[in-house]
Amino acid sequence: MTSAAHIPVLGREAVDQLAPRAGGIYVDATFGGGGYSRAILDVAETRLIAIDRDQTAIAGGAELVARAAGRLTLVEDRFSNLAEVCAAQGVDAVDGVVMDVGVSSMQLDQAGRGFSFRLDGPLDMRMGQAGPTAADVVARASEGDLADIIYLFGEERHSRRVARAIVAARQETPIATTRALADIVAKVVRSKPGDIHPATRTFQALRIFVNEELDELKTALAAAERVLRPGGRLVVVSFHSLEDRIVKTFLSERAKTGGGSRHLPEIAQVTPSFQLLTRRPVVAGEDEVAHNPRARSAKLRAAERTAAPAHEDGEPSSWPSLADVMKGG
Repeated sequence: MTSAAHIPVLGREAVDQLAPRAGGIYVDATFGGGGYSRAILDVAETRLIAIDRDQTAIAGGAELVARAAGRLTLVEDRFSNLAEVCAAQGVDAVDGVVMDVGVSSMQLDQAGRGFSFRLDGPLDMRMGQAGPTAADVVARASEGDLADIIYLFGEERHSRRVARAIVAARQETPIATTRALADIVAKVVRSKPGDIHPATRTFQALRIFVNEELDELKTALAAAERVLRPGGRLVVVSFHSLEDRIVKTFLSERAKTGGGSRHLPEIAQVTPSFQLLTRRPVVAGEDEVAHNPRARSAKLRAAERTAAPAHEDGEPSSWPSLADVMKGG
C-alpha cells in the first residue's frame, strides 16, 4: 500500500479542527503516511513542515514532496524538536500543529520493526534508527526497573511476575525476537477467550519506553505552544490513556481561568495560553471503527492559541528514564 492510500484515524475530524486556511503555515508533527499533510496541502497556498523520526516514512513521502512543488518540507527528526525544525526553515510562528501520537499501523505491520507480538521478528521497536532496542532493554534492565516499566507504561497488573519471568529466561538465552518475548509473557499472564493477547501490555510498555514516547509528547506539546501564533490551533490524536491524560492535563492547565478562593490570599493567575475547542474528546464513529478497529481507542483533543505568553515547563517526569535504566541507574 502506498502512502497516498493512507487515511489517518479521525483524519476528517482532525483537519476540521485544524481548519487550515489559504496561505497559512502548518506543522504535521507526525507525518506517517502523509494523510494529514495531503489534506492540509489541498488548501490553496498553504505551506507545510512535516516531521517524522522514521526513515521509512520520510522515504515514502518523497512523491508528495515532489507534487507539493515547494510547499512541503519533510524533515527526519523527533516531533519534540518541532520548534527547532521550524526555526531551521526560517519559521518562527505557525497557524496550526497536528499530531497523531504513537506507533502507526504501517510500523506494526512490518515484522522486521519488532513492534508486534503477532509477527515474529527482531525485538527492536525503535521508531527511528538510533538508541537502544527493546532487546537491549530486556537484556540489561534490572528486574525492578522492568517491573516498573511494564507497570507504568503498560498498566500491566502482573508486571512483577512478567519481570521475574524475563530475568529468569534471559539467564538461559538472550531474548532476541518478538515471539520469544511473547511466549515468555504468555506463560505467566493468563487470558480468557476474547481477552487481549497476554503480551499486549508488556509490548506497549517496552515500545513507549524505548521511544521515550511520553517525554516526547510532553516536550512536543510545550514546543507547539511556543510556535503557534495567536489564533493558531493545536490538534492531537492519541490512542491510549497515558497519552490522552498528558494531552488533557496540558490543555486543561493552559486553558485554566480564575481559581483560588475568596477566603485565601490572592495569588497571581497565569493568563491562559489556550482556549479549548473540545471540552470532551472527539472519538471515532461506528463506521470508522468497523473499518479500522484501531480507531476504537482514539481520542482527539484540540485548542486554539491565545495571545498570552507560553507557560513555564511543568514538573519533571516521574517515570524511569531510558538513559538511567540502560546504565544501571
